[in-house]
Amino acid sequence: MAKAEGTTTRADTGKPRDLRASLALLWGEQEQPTRGPKPSLTPARIAETAVALADAEGLDAVSMNKVAAAFGVSGMALYRYVPGKTELVGLMVEAVSGEGPDLSRASAQWRPRLVEWSRQLWASYQAHPWLLAATAMRRQAMGPAQLTWLDTALAALEPTGLTAPQRHQVFLLLIGHVRTLAQQSADFDVEHEREWGALTGELLARHSDRFPALTRAMGDGAFGAGEIDQFRFGIDRILDGVQVLIGEPGD
Repeated sequence: MAKAEGTTTRADTGKPRDLRASLALLWGEQEQPTRGPKPSLTPARIAETAVALADAEGLDAVSMNKVAAAFGVSGMALYRYVPGKTELVGLMVEAVSGEGPDLSRASAQWRPRLVEWSRQLWASYQAHPWLLAATAMRRQAMGPAQLTWLDTALAALEPTGLTAPQRHQVFLLLIGHVRTLAQQSADFDVEHEREWGALTGELLARHSDRFPALTRAMGDGAFGAGEIDQFRFGIDRILDGVQVLIGEPGD
């Protein structure tokens, strides 16, 4: 049977999910009941509680039942406000996205504005590691705060004269770099890193003739903490490329 236009199948209930209803919830445009008792909860309060749970225990720990328990109600009672976990996660992302990045302290030039934009995005992922899973790189319903992040980045690039597709690709490069570092940070384990370094060093000591460049690089501290700021190094190299593309002289 064909699905109705604007719907997908819900993973949590198996029932059709109305994408228009999801967007209405994110944008606060859902129809309000005109009869019955005044709702005791709001989607915003529910999302705030879910964010606190995800910050403490991770996204997998968030469930309708757990969030409902924090309010002393049943899981089913929450469905009056939020259709399911997919919509709840969208509200959570919107909640921590605030009003978008604040670039008021950055200069008017495109480059420092994109550096500051990337720095604030990095800070969001550091503060809420579950954002990586919640904002997987796929097209999904987005609220006004999420779209403000995209709009701000594109606005910073408008003075460069790049085409719209080029500006979008720069945005994707920046967010991809930030997400990669955020994933590395989330996966980092000191003991595992120490063991990996020791075992890899032993292997290369025995097989240095097969991997001469790698052996020299490791000997020179290529995989150590070093003096390189990974975040800024990657951002600067991306923006160096943009500078070449638009024909501006370097610093």
